Amino acid sequence: MPKSTERGDAIAAELPSTLRRSDEKARRTFAQTYDSAIEQYDGDEQRAHQTAFAALKHTHEKVGDHWEPKPEWGPSDAHAEGGRDDPHPTAGGVDANATKEHLYELARRLNIEGRSTMSKDELVDALQKANDRASAKARTDG
Repeated sequence: MPKSTERGDAIAAELPSTLRRSDEKARRTFAQTYDSAIEQYDGDEQRAHQTAFAALKHTHEKVGDHWEPKPEWGPSDAHAEGGRDDPHPTAGGVDANATKEHLYELARRLNIEGRSTMSKDELVDALQKANDRASAKARTDG
């Protein structure tokens, strides 16, 4: 099922819930990449989905239950830098390549306790967990 219209607009009902709560650019990036990838990979929905999220993570980062524009374009973590078969784990939408100060600010916004004593890697892990909790809560709250 296409994720965008012929004009390139995202079809909200076809998007993951975190994207329905995100800005138009995030929705459009995901939808257009997905539609292109579904053609390129002969209908392989899983691969198209992964490709669309990979493209999204270059322009946006996950903050709580939605995606926000990143201050700078680029891969979000070592896995994204290496590509699909890279053995590094993904940071799940957290911009692990951001500065520690930026990650700390996001942790502050998400009320993550203990953030002032966390290392950069600990902040990334805590943000991933907070994002997962926020997304799960948003799905159950409807």
